[in-house]
Parts: sequence; structure tokens; C-alpha cells
Amino acid sequence: MSDWILIFDGAPIREVAKGEAVFRQADQVRFMYLVRSGAIALERPLPDGAPLTLHIATSGMALAEASLFAKTYHCDAIARSDAQVATLDRATFLTAIHNRPDAALCLIETLATEVQAQRARVEILRLKRVADRLDAWLDLYGRPSKGEWINVAEQIGVSPPTLYRELARRRN
Repeated sequence: MSDWILIFDGAPIREVAKGEAVFRQADQVRFMYLVRSGAIALERPLPDGAPLTLHIATSGMALAEASLFAKTYHCDAIARSDAQVATLDRATFLTAIHNRPDAALCLIETLATEVQAQRARVEILRLKRVADRLDAWLDLYGRPSKGEWINVAEQIGVSPPTLYRELARRRN
């Protein structure tokens, strides 16, 4: 099966500095994006100004693919680190998917995997205790590599200090 990412071969690359927006909520959807390096967060500002992180796209991931058939974006895309983003006009991307059914199937498989991960995250976030959230996450994904615990904290919806307290409690 052909990899849908190959559709972006030769696409222009946009350099995005940490903190810079790729797009903003209510901007017109004109492009399909592929994160080549770095991390881009899809965020929706809450009434108090704090961002609600909906998703973080990293290298090799599509960005805001759920907006492909929308008129406007429903959130902001903010670089969490310096990043490179490949950009294709939406019509060009859709034509390529239409002309390459194998790439379309590969994209569907990728998106189905992401839906499964989001459903698991929702169930983890429904758990009340930090210990239960951590246990559920570890059951699904196993122990993270060194330096990745901070990402686990975000994925299970707790602050890093809260997670580190739970880890320390388990060591004792």
C-alpha cells in the first residue's frame, strides 16, 4: 500500500518558530499540512485565556486533517517547538487522494489509529484518581522512554509535579 505521506513529496516547507501560529481559529481552510519536524498543538482558547490542547501533531503526522472538509478552522495551530510543516493546497491534496486509492486507504488506516488513541485518552481522562489514569496509560502504552514522562502528564491530564509525586509514591 502506498504511503499517503508521499503526496507531500516536493511540497513547500514552512518554517514555524516556537509559539508561532500555523493558522488561527476561524481562518479559512485552504491547505493540508504535514508536520516534518517539531510539534504543533491544536488549541482552543478557553474563556479565561488558557489553551485547551486538543491534539499535538509531531513529525510524520497530518495537522488539522479533520478540517479538510470544513470552511474554517475550529482551533489554533501553535508550534510547541521550532517546526517544519509541509503545505499542500487542499484541492491538490484531495485530487492526489482521489487519484491514488492506495494512499487514501493508508490515510484512512492512519486516521483510524488516531481515533482509537483519542478514544483511549478520553476514557483515561474520565478516571478520577491520578493513580488510575497512570495505570490505564501504562497498560495501553507501556513505560515511556527517559525524558518522556512530561508528555505522559499532559496525555493523562495532570501537571508534571502531580505525576512526579505519583511516581515517587510508587517508588516508596
